Amino acid sequence: MQLTPRDAFLQFGHVLQQELFPQLEAAVGRLSPHLELLASVISLVPLGRLLAVGRHSTGRPAKDRAALAMAFVAKAILNLPTTRDLIERLRVDQALHQFCGWRSPLAIPHESKFSRSFAEFAATELPQQLHAAVIETTQRPRLIGHIARDSTAIPARERVPEALMEKKRAAKKEKKARRGKPKGPKGPFRRAKAREHGTRLKQQREQKLSTMLANLPRQCDIGAKKNSQGNEHYWRGYKLHLDVADGQLPISAVLTSASVHDSQVAIPLMTLTSQRVDYLYELMDSAYDAEHIHGQSRQLNHVPIIAIHSRRGTKKPSQMPKVFPTTPTPQLTWAEQDRYKIRTMSERVNARLKDEFGASHLRVRGAAKAMAHLMFGVLALTVDQWLRMQTTG
Repeated sequence: MQLTPRDAFLQFGHVLQQELFPQLEAAVGRLSPHLELLASVISLVPLGRLLAVGRHSTGRPAKDRAALAMAFVAKAILNLPTTRDLIERLRVDQALHQFCGWRSPLAIPHESKFSRSFAEFAATELPQQLHAAVIETTQRPRLIGHIARDSTAIPARERVPEALMEKKRAAKKEKKARRGKPKGPKGPFRRAKAREHGTRLKQQREQKLSTMLANLPRQCDIGAKKNSQGNEHYWRGYKLHLDVADGQLPISAVLTSASVHDSQVAIPLMTLTSQRVDYLYELMDSAYDAEHIHGQSRQLNHVPIIAIHSRRGTKKPSQMPKVFPTTPTPQLTWAEQDRYKIRTMSERVNARLKDEFGASHLRVRGAAKAMAHLMFGVLALTVDQWLRMQTTG
């Protein structure tokens, strides 16, 4: 008899609560909620298989790699700011270092080995692979109703390259100098050249996923975003773009420079998410209101529900007949407006990621390491939300 996705889902939760957790409590004592989540992550991720692929036949064998990877997951679950805090917690918490794979505190390696291992995990994108494996195991069999897409600011403690700052200053100065001047003969030529090459959104519709991701800027720079009061908020660092499914489950994640506009990552994200899960509706705010995004979503057999941008006008279409009818401002139907309310789940995921899973404690430098740090938190958050769906559903 073949199990349905819900039966397999409930069966796994039954095994965790009725069999695995009691055995662990008998071995190490009463489990805290953090240790239960860590045990769930360990039981779900194929860590041994992914680490075995990267091993070399020559040279000194790498030890404790699985234990180190689980230690970084524990760091995200415990919301610890630094690796030094993690090591101190491992030395005093017997259950924690046994869960990670060390029999005694004396076996815990030095801080320098944690640093080298983290650099290796970031270079090989191990956290991204673990998260993709969890999504494949838990979400691939089911049909997802809604995918909410949004981004969040990730402040970083690193300097912006001076060459990049000079380039931005020159562009700002040139834009200020052109303001108010009549367009010269270069204006039509510039517009024709732009139409010939196309915008990034137009190019992305004809590119492969790897090319789209490679063309997105990832260096640290300055970003700006309007808050709920309409004020500009500036930060130095990166921007994390997430696709969140029903149940507040992160499905896909992309890290870019802080200055990258949200719309530039919509097509790569929907392409990546479509490869991982099957879903129906895509919910996005007005920053994603572009024709190419609408068209690509429909081409992937999805229904885009995107808030109307203010550039299209804010007046509702009149019901009175006109002698010279005009094209009315597009509006969401009442059914689309009702579905659009679900989009707030992406904001709740971003808040939990920062408040509970270490996204606000970014201490590493470079886009690869920053993404690895964030993805360990995304991995833990995904498993936690999946278990919550099992207990509430």
